[in-house]
Amino acid sequence: MTGPIIRPYGDTTGDGMVQVSFTLPIPHDKRAEGAALQLAKKMGMDPALLVHAKPIGPDFTFFVVYGSVTHLVNLDEVEVVERAYPLLSAKEVNLEIKRRLRRKLVVVGACIGTDAHTVGIDAILNIKGFAGEKGLEYYREIKVVNLGAQVLVPDLVARARAERADAVLVSQVVTQKDAHIHNTTQMSAAFREAYPAGRVPILVAGGPRFEEGSAARLGVDQIFGRGTTPGEVASYLVHEISERKARAA
Repeated sequence: MTGPIIRPYGDTTGDGMVQVSFTLPIPHDKRAEGAALQLAKKMGMDPALLVHAKPIGPDFTFFVVYGSVTHLVNLDEVEVVERAYPLLSAKEVNLEIKRRLRRKLVVVGACIGTDAHTVGIDAILNIKGFAGEKGLEYYREIKVVNLGAQVLVPDLVARARAERADAVLVSQVVTQKDAHIHNTTQMSAAFREAYPAGRVPILVAGGPRFEEGSAARLGVDQIFGRGTTPGEVASYLVHEISERKARAA
């Protein structure tokens, strides 16, 4: 059985071998390769082997370095965010929505800001779904309004109000200069300004670069990362609706 202290594995158990990739803002030549190895050594890789170097235009070079590190990982110190709600089948989700709301659950989804990557939001909303699960359009008791890509936050708020949305799902794939963070906090602030206290729709953000446990800091109710399935989202929405009704009782 693996103990609480482990090291990376490369060629043999406990050899500490890792592989990292990075880009340096210098043209590709021997000096650039030396700079890459210097950086790797300062990162704690010793010895370090340069296994790949490729120019990216005239002024940048991409590197892959393989080497050994002495760092240890303590599994007892790893914090895991556990799912706080059960996973439900599509039939169970429909029954719970019908029982709790006595009408369809309205979900508005979009990619906000300049983000044009709709693969994530479509995987959750479109009937085709993801990972063998059908999207929220498949659920009989859910009405889906998919606004697509590059939706301005004021337009999202206006459409959510017009549709009387119970939940708003936003997808953020573009992360340069923390665009996903800025867009999400702007979105959450706009909804809280536009709605009375206690009437804000369920706000959900999803994307591959969001940190687990960051929902409160971003002002949303839930964060979903890579690999999230439509069933997980549907189950969460039912859970949150139940929680809100319980708090309001």
